[in-house]
Amino acid sequence: MRRKRKKFSIPSKYLLLILTVLCLILMSVSAFTDMLAGPVLNIAGFIVVPLETGVSRIGETLSRKKDEVVNIRDVMQQNEDLEAQIDQLVIENNALQQDKYELNHLRELYQLDEQYGAFEKIGAHVVSKDPGNWFSGFVIDKGKKDGISVDMNVMAGSGLVGRVTEVGDDWAKVLSIINDKSSVSAMVLSTEDTCIVEGNLETMKNGMITFSKLVSGEKEVKEGDKVVTSYISTKYLPGILIGYVTEINPDSNHLTNSGYITPAVDFSHLQEVLIVTTQKNMYGTDGEEQQ
Repeated sequence: MRRKRKKFSIPSKYLLLILTVLCLILMSVSAFTDMLAGPVLNIAGFIVVPLETGVSRIGETLSRKKDEVVNIRDVMQQNEDLEAQIDQLVIENNALQQDKYELNHLRELYQLDEQYGAFEKIGAHVVSKDPGNWFSGFVIDKGKKDGISVDMNVMAGSGLVGRVTEVGDDWAKVLSIINDKSSVSAMVLSTEDTCIVEGNLETMKNGMITFSKLVSGEKEVKEGDKVVTSYISTKYLPGILIGYVTEINPDSNHLTNSGYITPAVDFSHLQEVLIVTTQKNMYGTDGEEQQ
């Protein structure tokens, strides 16, 4: 026969006591927690809030820096694009300037060709020159194959450059009227008085060459008068403009005059020239022109 288990039971007075003690403990813990909450929260606020603020500011700064880097890259790319455009524009501008320069030279040659239409001519490019600042002697890209021969007259700009002195199959050498070795029988156009124009590289530093043996006639030669090749020249066709009288001085013999002429051609810049293939008939040397 089974025994009945005794049920465990707590007397009511003890149960009440236990509950009362438990309530007191919980109330004490709650009060203690409330006392600590303020300082703990203050400490947390003192440490955490500035930390959060700093992190936030760092984040904002990094974000701004990122945007600035992106902007800098965009600006740098734009600068590179602009520099490329500027380089292209400079190249195009230089090409236009070169075209304009060549056009002006071709226009001058065309006008010169029209002015001396009675002479047969052929164009040529200057390919090399003698040392120095001036084109006192130079080589062109036309020769025997093109019908060029010695003593053919050479023109450019507004007038006479010189004459051919040497010829190869596809090249020719030109002696300019400013060369120290050059001498041209000339004439003052307004008076028809003759003179000898001589090259002088020393006076060319001032943009002039010399003339001598000018015998004044009834008309007075004045500064600015045109000087052209003479009809008595043995190597140059008549009437080609040489330059303009710049200065006149009487010689010691009181019979002749000498002075300076400003050439009609810019002998510091020569690129294209006209070779006059029409030659004057050779009929001996008059002693006034030299090889």
